[in-house]
Amino acid sequence: MSADIPLNINIKEPRWDQSTFVGRASHFFTVTDPRNILLSDAQLENARQIVHDYRQGIVAPGLTENELWRAKYIYDSAFHPDTGEKMVLIGRMSAQVPMNMTITGCMMTFYRTTPAVVFWQWINQSGDAPITVSQLGTAYVSATTGAVATALGLNALTKHVSPLIGRFVPFAAVAAANCINIPLMRQRELKFGIPITDENGNRLGESTKAAQQAITQVVISRILMAAPGMAIPPFIMNTLEKRAFLKRFPWMSAPIQVGLVGFCLVFATPLCCALFPQKSSMSVTRLEPELQAKIQENCPELERVYFNKGL
Repeated sequence: MSADIPLNINIKEPRWDQSTFVGRASHFFTVTDPRNILLSDAQLENARQIVHDYRQGIVAPGLTENELWRAKYIYDSAFHPDTGEKMVLIGRMSAQVPMNMTITGCMMTFYRTTPAVVFWQWINQSGDAPITVSQLGTAYVSATTGAVATALGLNALTKHVSPLIGRFVPFAAVAAANCINIPLMRQRELKFGIPITDENGNRLGESTKAAQQAITQVVISRILMAAPGMAIPPFIMNTLEKRAFLKRFPWMSAPIQVGLVGFCLVFATPLCCALFPQKSSMSVTRLEPELQAKIQENCPELERVYFNKGL
């Protein structure tokens, strides 16, 4: 079949240069675009078919390169990267902003009472991960306990200070939960290491030092991702709640809070995902001594190793 576009476009990789922050941000703005959750099953299937056909060397007549990339990103936003199966709506990359804005907005609205704190911090920690049930359970319970304890403890401390200070309690709880949850979810990597490669992708071994750097970067990204949506709205809501409108319609507080958080997350999610390269790197001299020795013996000229930091 004749093609209007070349067959050597690597749609397994992002469209933009991932060595620059702008390139990474452009990639994540497209992957996390919340508008993709509004696409119909027919549109998702059409994107899947375009991607599948292109990988087989088949290009539909009239298909442009922009349409191919659009299909690739629709596919990436809704289908599992390993199995190719369509993911549950709330687990898709395109659902990151809508789901997080709802949970975060409610955490920041209903933070004054103990039952509300416990419920929304529990909801925030509920999810899934490719680890054993035992590891998942440990991480889940630990993160939830840490988040709830932080929130309740700070709530008690802030009862006698400005109400504005109390509005930042949910952010502190989320930060604490991320510091607990992510390392526990990835404890196997911390124990056994993650694969490291040279610049060309040739595997060199597994490194726990690389795992530590990768997990640290992810924790920093997650905390900063939550920061704008949990730091800016409190100032706005503190002002709005003194106005007659919210005193007359107090039920509007939650929708307004969710909307403000959503606006922040539309930008914070892709920008913070882009802070560090997905293909991260570190100097060989920072690896474990035995791994350094192995690399220096087999690849004496090698100065840096590369690894997938995860999300």
